[in-house]
Amino acid sequence: MNKYLIVLLTAAAVCGATAQPREFTVDVSKPGAEIRPTMYGLFFEDINFAADGGLYGELVKNRSFEFPQRLMGWRTFGNVTLREDGPFENNPHYVRLGDSGHRHRHTGIENEGFFGIGVRAGQQYRFSVWARLPEGGGTGKVRVQLVDNSSQGERQDFVTQEIEIASADWRQYEVILTPETTNPKAALRITLAGAATVDLEHVSLFPADTWNGHRNGLRKDLAQALADLSPGVFRFPGGCIVEGTELENRYDWKKSVGPVENRPLNENRWHFTFAHRLYPDYYQSYGLGFYEYFVLSEELGAEPLPVLNCGMACQYQCSGIHDHADECDLEEFIQDALDLVEFANGPATSTWGSVRAGMGHPEPFGLKFIAIGNEQWGEEYVVRLEPFIERIRAVYPDIAIIGGSGPGSEGAEFEYLWPEMARLKVDLVDEHFYRPEQWFLSQGARYDGYDRKGPKVFAGEYACHGRGKKWNHFNAALLEAAFLTGVERNADIVHMATYAPLFAHYEGWQWRPDLIWFDNLGVVRTASYYVQQLYALNKGTHVIPVTLDGRPATGAEGQDGLFASAVLDADSGEYVVKVANTSDQVREITLAFKGLKKKALAREGTVTTLSSEDPDLENTVARPDAIVPVPTAVATDGSSLTATLAPNSFAVYRVGVE
Repeated sequence: MNKYLIVLLTAAAVCGATAQPREFTVDVSKPGAEIRPTMYGLFFEDINFAADGGLYGELVKNRSFEFPQRLMGWRTFGNVTLREDGPFENNPHYVRLGDSGHRHRHTGIENEGFFGIGVRAGQQYRFSVWARLPEGGGTGKVRVQLVDNSSQGERQDFVTQEIEIASADWRQYEVILTPETTNPKAALRITLAGAATVDLEHVSLFPADTWNGHRNGLRKDLAQALADLSPGVFRFPGGCIVEGTELENRYDWKKSVGPVENRPLNENRWHFTFAHRLYPDYYQSYGLGFYEYFVLSEELGAEPLPVLNCGMACQYQCSGIHDHADECDLEEFIQDALDLVEFANGPATSTWGSVRAGMGHPEPFGLKFIAIGNEQWGEEYVVRLEPFIERIRAVYPDIAIIGGSGPGSEGAEFEYLWPEMARLKVDLVDEHFYRPEQWFLSQGARYDGYDRKGPKVFAGEYACHGRGKKWNHFNAALLEAAFLTGVERNADIVHMATYAPLFAHYEGWQWRPDLIWFDNLGVVRTASYYVQQLYALNKGTHVIPVTLDGRPATGAEGQDGLFASAVLDADSGEYVVKVANTSDQVREITLAFKGLKKKALAREGTVTTLSSEDPDLENTVARPDAIVPVPTAVATDGSSLTATLAPNSFAVYRVGVE
């Protein structure tokens, strides 16, 4: 049976560099460090409307009337009153629709959704609401419509259904809406259609066709984009939202589980962080909670990696040490961590395992990792992290604990925290780097000198932020590809790498660049997305030496901006070589394979190329496929492969061995 040789090549070039051919030596006889299945994964944070208004399938904003401005997102008309003695303890508010007093007047409410409500012709949408007749007796009725308020047609509504309310007790009612027209900016209108007073709570609208058909599910196209990345690890729920502006609005996982209608609202710290990108209607419904994150991890085939608060609010936003929990008051936070492991891994008979089982997953999720703290720094972080480690180790010694190195990739705080993380014996250290082009070009050998006996590395948040070009243009993705060769070459020290942030709504972003962009009906995969995907789909199992002039190809002086890494896939006997070159010139290269013994390269393979003549080009809604990988054929001479690399290109070569 033939085995296949996979060669991944990235190319770009430095202006003015020589164009002489360069030869890489790939030593297939010396497989080295193991590459972890978690090597390339996902980091999710609810920024840029990534959860509510994004991945979470709910189309109604402020569905339980719990925003501080209780009717934010709603228009009311007629006899509408707000009340606060509803059936759900954590969401007590609801609306009462009463008779308008005139047959030509109307009473109702209308929801604007998240930048409008996007619906497609012929698809089903599940409307549900908790309702009752507060006065009892008889039957009440409400009319449910999707409307286009800007329509130039005879009617605003383009799909209508009616629901009869027949009980004085709170009950959930449901109806399916199937529009005959596509509209990215619809609104949901609910009108009292009878004389009887009706109370409404938890007004919801979901696509019926969610990811894997889950109720309270995820937007299918966005979840599919995650699945197509073949992630090995899924970190959630953030990010800075784990910290909160104050501890009171940190992400509290315990509030995000249980019946969805009773999960309380939480303030999203990103809605006011940047005054120049202000979204005062950005809150967390907790509809996408820890149970849903664990289920998504399982369905993606990724290891779940929850991040929990360490008793500290966001240090960027707080005014001092008194914004954090005192060292003697950490018990609540430590217990949250212990209870989370029980929720994920405990038997269905345990306290928190029973909550998981009651939500539909009696079997444990198999949690292996937990991160404590996000981007904390200084001694105040270290003294709070230490008791977490002691307690978690005592109860769950097999759980790998992840600490942090602060918000920077170098500097005083970074240099202080790494020795402290080693002293505390964390399993991995979370490094973050949002840096410009030159930083990425200078980091090819970043991990070559790391201590192999200390904690491992989780490159938890990385992205190239172009100077003056802070968007997802091709050149940034190309430099990320170059950087990842150094990550992969050092797979014995780097066990995980995740780009950040993951999602951004075109009409609701606070931060860019981001891996995946979307609007109400469409999704755009960036060039950075395709770089991450190519690495994930070709990560292999063991590092293989690849050198240029006898040295690792790290973009060093004299290497013409070339970067390289290589791996073996022991499961299939395949090899992978990745090369990055930073020029706007054509490059002629040869890959010479050492140690093939009696085997020879197959005569023909394929090359998949990601390239752009314009380094500033980006994928957009109008041109989502402007930059995509393109496969073509490639030939070998039996022991080497010679290739012409176009300027500004990233290529994947695949050939077999005979």
